[in-house]
Amino acid sequence: MTSTSRLRASATSRSGVPSHLVDRLTWRLAIANLVAQIGIIVTGGAVRLTGSGLGCSQWPMCEPGSFTPEFHAEMSLHQAIEFGNRTLTGVLGIIALALLWAVYTRPPTASRPAALKRLVWLPLAGIALQAVIGGITVWVDLHPAVVGSHMLISLALVAVSSYLLLRLARPDRPARPASSTTARRVGAAMVAVGVVLLVLGVVTTGAGPHSGDATEPYRWALDPAFISRLHALAVWAFVVLVVAGVVLARREANRAALRAWGWLLGATLLQGAIGYVQYFTGLPELLVGLHMLGAALTVVAIVYATGSLYSRDTQAVPVEHSPTTA
Repeated sequence: MTSTSRLRASATSRSGVPSHLVDRLTWRLAIANLVAQIGIIVTGGAVRLTGSGLGCSQWPMCEPGSFTPEFHAEMSLHQAIEFGNRTLTGVLGIIALALLWAVYTRPPTASRPAALKRLVWLPLAGIALQAVIGGITVWVDLHPAVVGSHMLISLALVAVSSYLLLRLARPDRPARPASSTTARRVGAAMVAVGVVLLVLGVVTTGAGPHSGDATEPYRWALDPAFISRLHALAVWAFVVLVVAGVVLARREANRAALRAWGWLLGATLLQGAIGYVQYFTGLPELLVGLHMLGAALTVVAIVYATGSLYSRDTQAVPVEHSPTTA
């Protein structure tokens, strides 16, 4: 091994991230933040799918005069599920505060650009916004527009948290193209269609049977079959763009892009399979919950696929005519 190789090996932590960019604790907190952002989507889905959206009748109190459910023999499981989701919001806030402290005080991130450190404020601001929207959701008796915005903001926070991990692991040089103009245009189109896809998915759920309140369902006045077909069309458009991205990455011998877009294709196909199965089996709660988890993981894959088209290394240049791999 050459001296240069030894230096590179010594500069890389066990997490695979260069230690001169981020320390292990900060990196683990950033991962915990992303996992918690995904986790609250899952627990929020559990609240909706079990009809526990009004398990706590008030906000910020759970019951009149009490922040916690009243524990008695007649207490329903809905109260525990709803309060558990609220509790996880507090845990998420603690993680976000710890990450903020680590990025601003622990070397080497403390000396990194202000633009990078400002990203850490977004999860914290999003959590505060989500708490307010959660209260509004209770006050308006689970109106699907408010419930849907709750989900979309959570997905946006997953995207921000994924991008934060991506930035922490990369140098602070300006981003430069690592792929062809065509590949980058496909990437931009994929993101645009992906946003439409996620919004239609939320609307589709809002038109379905899982309103969050088992006794008085409040749904969009839309034909569930029609909105589901519209959602499916967006899925197929998304699949075409992802396949195009994989093909271009292979042609350009962009190994990082090929890996990232391959993961995105796998996540998309799995999501599509779950979507079709849940549609033809009457939307069972477990599959709908898995579909919500899949949406969050797909957002992570979208961020990394888009990020793979750019590099902050000094040697990154636009690739217009790369050789095709065998």
